Amino acid sequence: MAPKILEPSYPTQSLQFLRHHNISASQNGRNENQDSAKVPRAAVLLNIIIVGAGLGGLATAIALSRRGHTVTVLEQAPALGEASPVGAGIQIPSNSTRLLLSWGLGDFFGSKVTEPEGMSFLRWQNGEKIGYTKLVPDFQENFGAPYYVVHRAHFHDALYRCALKLGVIVHVGCKVEAYNADAGAVQLANGVSYTGDLVVAADGINSIARREILKENDKKPTATGFAAYRATVDVEKIKADPELAWLLEKPSLNIWIGEDRHVMTYTIAGGKSFNMVLSHVDRSDPATWRADTAIEDMHKYFHDWDPRLVKIIRMIERTIKWPLMNITGLPKWVASSNRLLILGDAAHAMVPYMSQGAAMAVEDGAALGEALSLISHRAQVPLALEVFEQVRMKRSYQMQEASLLNGNIWHFPDGPEQRARDEAMRPEVEGKHFLSSANQWSDPVTQWWAYGYNAETEVAKVWGRRHAALGSVLDESQNGFERLKVNGNQANGH
Repeated sequence: MAPKILEPSYPTQSLQFLRHHNISASQNGRNENQDSAKVPRAAVLLNIIIVGAGLGGLATAIALSRRGHTVTVLEQAPALGEASPVGAGIQIPSNSTRLLLSWGLGDFFGSKVTEPEGMSFLRWQNGEKIGYTKLVPDFQENFGAPYYVVHRAHFHDALYRCALKLGVIVHVGCKVEAYNADAGAVQLANGVSYTGDLVVAADGINSIARREILKENDKKPTATGFAAYRATVDVEKIKADPELAWLLEKPSLNIWIGEDRHVMTYTIAGGKSFNMVLSHVDRSDPATWRADTAIEDMHKYFHDWDPRLVKIIRMIERTIKWPLMNITGLPKWVASSNRLLILGDAAHAMVPYMSQGAAMAVEDGAALGEALSLISHRAQVPLALEVFEQVRMKRSYQMQEASLLNGNIWHFPDGPEQRARDEAMRPEVEGKHFLSSANQWSDPVTQWWAYGYNAETEVAKVWGRRHAALGSVLDESQNGFERLKVNGNQANGH
């Protein structure tokens, strides 16, 4: 049975196909493209502690350090490195790439990133193309930045080297055991303490900083009902099979979609490795999952799919099954003291069905850097953090919503919804003009909302409105005070 789909709160026309077939309503909307702006250095320089040297922590360190703040990153691992034996690919969409390249990451990416020409949606049963998003040159031309895929370790290494070049201090082997939100301090397992003007916790989905900020209102990660097998396949094996070699003819993303399941594939590591994410509905307890039967279990989920896909799946030698979790609806990200905040997965972990998880963490860092660059004195830090929180909560929680919606759209069983969806995507495949699409990568409204968004510009806009409103209130208060003085003087005969 197809799941009930709620009206999205973000701009999208991806559900127009349901309206046209009287299956369900949809939402229409529009979001203007934001042009990148040169970011000024901060007038008020802060000493900032970042906990966590993952992708989000390092991106935030770069965003803050390039504005002149003193940044120290504390990482609990004994050595840096995001290398993983399986499932090592990650997508960097244009809304993230635009920021990263403006920060100078291009020099550190080098040849490690790949720019796919497009994304093809394929029918689960036979691999028939049912949807298509043209990425090159469209995303560069429309959104001012390319759409990349990369090995996670290469992405992490690029961020690390860029951070070091900017003067960020990174300490490894520093496990934070406690936060003091009032003092802006953290205590390590070895008893050493660090104090800053601001502590930024990028400490992941099981964040202890979140507990410090929210106390009894903390929300634990919740299961989404989805799980994913992550794996890589040696491209030489694929090249050697005439039925499969077409997958490697040009850089591309291919995604097979069907009832309750989908498989995302693309090459990484300069085309040397074939990355796969095999997602499926699974509401069982992860504690019951067995590593020794993961390969066999994975085969069962996809045994009757496109024979070419099945052939690739049988080339997988190792895999890891991950539960896909969410962190939603937090009442706040910033402590009342305004000296501790959370971002990244600690604040908004999401399913990867928009490929925006890491991108949201990059945007978080960009937004924080922008907000703190706009203040002119320390008394404005609380307002800057309030603007950061407001902007990032709205954006990241809507992206969570969009990601979960794809989990519905892609997973229809064969039937009226599936046929309506495929019909709605057909113009993409045929190269015809279209105004809406069930494919959120192609739907024009969703595209501009997702990829045309500029986190720095959005913060500057909201700050301008809030600052102007606050200035108006202060001016009115001052005028009222002056009128009282005049009236008081008149009453006293002066």
